Parts: sequence; C-alpha cells; structure tokens
Amino acid sequence: MPPRDAPDFKSLLDFAHSLADQAGPVVMRHFRKRISVDNKETGGSFDPVTEADKGAEKTIAKALRARFPDHGLIGEEHGNYNETARYRWVVDPIDGTRSFIMGSPLWGTLIGLLDGDQPLLGLMDQPYTGERFWSDKKAAYARDVAGNVKKLKTRRCSEIAEATLTTTHPDLFAKGAELKTFMRVKDAARMTRYGGDCYNYALLAAGFVDIVMESGLKGFDIVALIPIIERAGGVVTTWDGKTAINGGRILATGNPELHEKVLAFFRE
Repeated sequence: MPPRDAPDFKSLLDFAHSLADQAGPVVMRHFRKRISVDNKETGGSFDPVTEADKGAEKTIAKALRARFPDHGLIGEEHGNYNETARYRWVVDPIDGTRSFIMGSPLWGTLIGLLDGDQPLLGLMDQPYTGERFWSDKKAAYARDVAGNVKKLKTRRCSEIAEATLTTTHPDLFAKGAELKTFMRVKDAARMTRYGGDCYNYALLAAGFVDIVMESGLKGFDIVALIPIIERAGGVVTTWDGKTAINGGRILATGNPELHEKVLAFFRE
C-alpha cells in the first residue's frame, strides 16, 4: 500500500494535464514569431534556447511548488530541486526547439513523473495542433486536433525488414561505431524518415512508427515518453537493454519481439 500521504494517481495525472494547460499559452505566445535565440553551447556546437522554453518551465515550476512543494523537479532550463524526493517531475518545456524556431510543429512539451526510479506517468502536449498524448495506469491515450480522445496501441510489426524507422537526425549520432550501427539498422528497415524529436515517440505509440533510435538524450528528453509507449504496448530501453530514464542512446520499438531483434542486431 502507498503511504497515507501519497497523492492518488488521478490527482497526479490531473495535475500533469493542468501543467500542460498552463505551459501551452506561454509557449504559443512565441511560436512562429520573430524571437531571439540563445546558444547554450560553445565551441561551434548549437543548442538553442528561447524565451518560450524558459517561460514555460518557470510556469511549470511555480505551479509545482504551489501544489506539491515536497516533490522534486528535473528541468532542462532552470536546474533541479528536491532531487532526492520520492516524486520527481521531469520536464522539457520544448522538446524540439530547433523545430520550434523554424516554425515546424514537430515539437512538444514533455511532462513526466518518476516514483523513485520508476516512470509513473507521462504526457506530451503539442499546443499548436491541439494534440496531446498521455499515459494512464495501464493504457495510453491521445487527444486529436478535433478534441477526440482514443486509446493508443502500437503496431505489431515484428521484423526489421518490415519496419518504419525514424530518428531526429543522423548527425546526432557520434561518428564511427554509433553512426554505423544506426546506418546498419536503416539499411535493413523498410523505410526511414528524419526529424520529429518527441513527436516520433508519440507516433510510435499511436502505431505509425516501429523503431525510434536516438543518441545523446538526457532524462528530460525521454522520461515522459516511456510510460506512454510502454502502456501502448511498446518497449523503451538504452541500446544495451537497460533502463532509459537517464537518457543516453535510446531504442524504442512498438513490439517487444522487434525490440529483442534490434538489440540482437546491435550485437552482430
């Protein structure tokens, strides 16, 4: 039994939806507008951040402190607090900032919740299209642009040769063995498309993509997406089959059998 003071699942999920409802308007004030873009990296690399990213995370952090002051926050833009708390909200205010600044809608706000080291729930919100993807206790759901809600189910593809593969961009794989591994899977798959960031994982949960491969992810890039995919029938791990909550090299598939075949393919 959970501790008596532990919030029930419904209240936590309702709060996740509330966070997305509050963050969405903050982000949308800047979308497809001329905004300044800062670079968080040095030495020629480019890791963009905008006022939309910063403002949305501040809004989420303020609401979290007010509603659940004993919970922790792991955020991309403003750092972490209460990192040893049982419940830790893992937030990426705009996953896909590059898409955001070029006016493409292939980005989303990620809101995940860890109970200890277990992803308890996750939500991905796309306020421009009105789409939202989230996990319940045992299932995953999506709200479409018309406001209709449906249960998600991954595709049952079990063969790499029949699979649709996607990644944000092959340049994000380290040159050498990492990129070669991706290219081997690409050459074996039926079709490969690039771009999408978190949207790729939502499409996998919805049954339109079979394999997502990424590298260099942080925890806030993937925690919210894990329960959505798993409760739609898919699997998310690192490339060596371990937990994905800390990011790294990520493999997500819609079918457990396909997942094992891709992991075996990595070892060949």
